[in-house]
Amino acid sequence: MDWLMGKSKGKPNGKKPPTEEKKQYLEPDYTKVRVVDFDLKELVVLPPEIDLNEWLASNTTTFFNLINLQYSTVSEFCTGDTCPVMSACNTTYYWYDEKGKKTKCTAPQYVDFVMSSVQKLVTDEDNFPTKYGKEFPNAFDSLVKKICRYLFHVLSHIYWGHYKETVAMDLHGHLNTLYTHFIVFIREFNLMDPKETSIMDDLTEALCTPLPQTPQNHVTER
Repeated sequence: MDWLMGKSKGKPNGKKPPTEEKKQYLEPDYTKVRVVDFDLKELVVLPPEIDLNEWLASNTTTFFNLINLQYSTVSEFCTGDTCPVMSACNTTYYWYDEKGKKTKCTAPQYVDFVMSSVQKLVTDEDNFPTKYGKEFPNAFDSLVKKICRYLFHVLSHIYWGHYKETVAMDLHGHLNTLYTHFIVFIREFNLMDPKETSIMDDLTEALCTPLPQTPQNHVTER
């Protein structure tokens, strides 16, 4: 399965781009909220004696499940009316099917395409082998990179389009931790070109900067 990614910058559907609005997710009162208070890099470093592909497969599958779960918390707010295009910042993402046909779709349609496609891949023994002695495909790293690009799009859209709802449900600490964990992972193994993640560089800098040490655990704020 060879599905691709397309994007363009500009005003989606001629509407005023939300980049002119203040980014709530960058406010210090929100960026400091996490569900863990240790260095997430410790979780992504390849352990001794573990095969690289096995490690990539395990983490990629885990991130797929976690990001899918995180999106499910805001899916009722992500509709064709509220999100007529799949966007984050001033970037609109297009879906390309297996035949290379470009499709401009709503955000919920795009996310459904992503989750359905990734689900098929991670449960396919030829792509993500789980049986002992089964070899990983030669282009496995490229496959992981494609999946990570799509998962990044979903995370970015949650921040850009549904952060207010996430805060209202007190789930922004989980989202911040998941995003930071994911970014640290893709950086550790060079799974995405920095240009592809640059639209969220301000958030990445805010979340990946170590928090000041405090006497109390800042697991959550209520």
